[in-house]
Amino acid sequence: MTLLLKNVTYTFPKEKKPIISDLNLKIEKGEFVSLIGKSGTGKSTILKLITGLLKQALGEITINGQPISLGDVGYMPQKDLLLPWRTVMDNIMIGAEIQKDLQLTKEDARNWLKRVGLIDYEQALPNQISGGMRQRVAFLRAMLTGKEVLLLDEPFGALDSITKKEMQAWLLSIWQELDKTIVFITHDLEEASYLSDRIILLKQYSVEEIEVPLHRPRHADMLHSSELVGLRRELEKKI
Repeated sequence: MTLLLKNVTYTFPKEKKPIISDLNLKIEKGEFVSLIGKSGTGKSTILKLITGLLKQALGEITINGQPISLGDVGYMPQKDLLLPWRTVMDNIMIGAEIQKDLQLTKEDARNWLKRVGLIDYEQALPNQISGGMRQRVAFLRAMLTGKEVLLLDEPFGALDSITKKEMQAWLLSIWQELDKTIVFITHDLEEASYLSDRIILLKQYSVEEIEVPLHRPRHADMLHSSELVGLRRELEKKI
């Protein structure tokens, strides 16, 4: 599986200057790639272009050489967008309802709810749980679509620091377990350094790719390793 963006340029309607200009990016199967950069450099726009939610871009976006279309990837936007009339369980099971060939049972979903500490809330409505819990539900919903590529737009931004670290560890675990390809947006340089194989630094009309100097598997002790501390300092200067 190869996700390829070739010479991609996108300009919002009524704008004169493109937010993304001549972007080239290649992501291989199983990679964890983080997009970082200041607000307005096109991070979320890139994810929306990959999903097919935004159209009329110049250039090519393909998976395995085939043009990408809506529904080819799993996607979690910044807002959780849970359906307010559906329970936690029913929100998670939407993918199985839409994709009849998706092998996802409620028992499978319960096992995942246990792993993120939400098993006691499977019958709760979205307005009955906290913002952090809602993010975890939205995360599970995106992950359990069965798609090879998972796009995550600041999935842990609403979580407290303790829960965020727990979710980071969980994400690393399930990423390797399910062999997903992940494109991840974050403003947290520590998070990007810890989770990623590669970091894509976006600036206005320029892109820099940075390799993370650590091998798999990752563990929490690495957060304070000299390699990651050095990388974070380098990123702070570049950004």
